[in-house]
Amino acid sequence: MATRTRRPSKPSAAAGPGPARPPGSARSIDKERVLAALRARVALTLADVETSQRAAHAGAIHEETRAEDPKDMRSTEASYLARGLALRVGLRAEAQRLAVLALRPFGADDPIALSALAGLEDQDGSISVVFVVAGGGGEALDVDGVSIRPVTPGSPLGRALVGAEAGDSVEVDLPGGRRELTITWVA
Repeated sequence: MATRTRRPSKPSAAAGPGPARPPGSARSIDKERVLAALRARVALTLADVETSQRAAHAGAIHEETRAEDPKDMRSTEASYLARGLALRVGLRAEAQRLAVLALRPFGADDPIALSALAGLEDQDGSISVVFVVAGGGGEALDVDGVSIRPVTPGSPLGRALVGAEAGDSVEVDLPGGRRELTITWVA
């Protein structure tokens, strides 16, 4: 479950343009490079899984795995492994979604949506960067020395972030417990 707290109303434009982005900050990172790194990682994972699936399938139908007696389960176990790995080939759909993902720019007042980069600060003051994408979420990427975590809109964190804006706070249940995160910027 996630909750969202909206920031107070914004000051008028006469108050100034707001804080500038520090040079080399995560907010200035090239989203094309982030997306390319994510596409490459998903493609590599997909190739590894497909290779493992083919090897497991070959083992399942190999003559040496045939049952020698009614209690011999080698062939059955190998076929379960092959089927399980075949299900993982759902990565192909993720790769296809990433291939057609159109990156768009986000302004300071835009709500988070697909292809947004966002800076998050937790209650301990640690800063993290997320990239909202249609597939390949989970494991962090290192792009230009910045750790960026891809999240999908279907994940708990993604559900909490989509529609939120810079300055908003969200509470989300994560594996490490309930966390309050403040969105410090969106790009």
